[in-house]
Amino acid sequence: MGKIALESVTKIYPNGVRAVDAIELEVGDGEFMVLVGPSGCGKSTLLRMLAGLEEVTSGTIRIGGEDVTALAPRRRDVAMVFQNYALYPHMTVRENLGFGLKLRKMQKADRLRRVEEAAGVLGLRDLLDRKPAALSGGQRQRVAMGRAMVREPQAFLMDEPLSNLDAKLRVSMRAELLRLHERLGVTTVYVTHDQVEAMTLGQRVAVMRDGVLQQCDAPQVLFHHPVNLFVAAFIGSPSMNLVEATVADGAISFAGHSLSLPGDVSVNGASGRLILGVRPSDFELAGPSTDPSLPRMQVAAEIVEDLGDERYVIFPLEARRVTTEDTRAASDSDGDEALLLADDQRALFHARVDSRRAVEAGETIELAVDHRRLHFFDPRTGSALSS
Repeated sequence: MGKIALESVTKIYPNGVRAVDAIELEVGDGEFMVLVGPSGCGKSTLLRMLAGLEEVTSGTIRIGGEDVTALAPRRRDVAMVFQNYALYPHMTVRENLGFGLKLRKMQKADRLRRVEEAAGVLGLRDLLDRKPAALSGGQRQRVAMGRAMVREPQAFLMDEPLSNLDAKLRVSMRAELLRLHERLGVTTVYVTHDQVEAMTLGQRVAVMRDGVLQQCDAPQVLFHHPVNLFVAAFIGSPSMNLVEATVADGAISFAGHSLSLPGDVSVNGASGRLILGVRPSDFELAGPSTDPSLPRMQVAAEIVEDLGDERYVIFPLEARRVTTEDTRAASDSDGDEALLLADDQRALFHARVDSRRAVEAGETIELAVDHRRLHFFDPRTGSALSS
């Protein structure tokens, strides 16, 4: 059984930095769990503690029901896949795949059988006699995966294994990872800073910030029901549109616009001012077939990004952009460094619209807003207010 349990796991470095803070997390047997968050959030440190490469300051780590907190890495029955592949350049693919088994004194016949099986699953049989220098990035990554597979561990630990690949290859390798996981059924903990990768790979996704677990749930729950402003701003591409707003008399008002709220939408704890969140996918170009119950807003399209199968309309609002500690942390930047035009502090909204209807930059358009999917956040605490 490859179940993993983290019980109040904490890591404090000698200089006082608390990299991981009392993490409570369970990864089910055979589950694909993704740890995601901006740079420096503690996700790689947590993975290295699971592998035994970092000491645990306090708390307990259990793998397969056994307390492994103080065990050496080789006794934890886990296999790690690194970002840089970590292949031996002087060895062939066959030798790289079997090297760990050779160190464990496995019988040669059993070792060769496992290498052949892994090579067959990963499509490496024709490459077994090549050295890493003669392989593409994707092939090297498959060899690194194969080296972990032949161990037949209780769990795979993967530290941003696709980040060195180009964008197109990353997409195909994500699909291959899912197929591999479905076939092997091995418990997997996968670290990435790419939230798109997290959403497409994880059965559950654990979002971290400054060493603290913010929310752990299925990807669609994180997207539609974020528990706070940080998760809302971090999950989704483009990210959630945010603006300061006020609620009164069954309507929400912001930047000269007012949207009616349906009767079944409540805003818990809101008293006047709050932060409104709207996903780009919850806009649509208003037209004859648009649901007449949806509120509308007239906006000026400033930028139109045509991606072929979809189109993004970017439009400004006469309101200052929301800049809080939560949004700065979610953008993985220091605020103004992320702006090309630092003197333009207006909120810029993204709307994903039907690409079959032409929209030109500078055009005034009417957008319908799905007011049943609006998000509301406390501007002081960042906590979600909507029920």
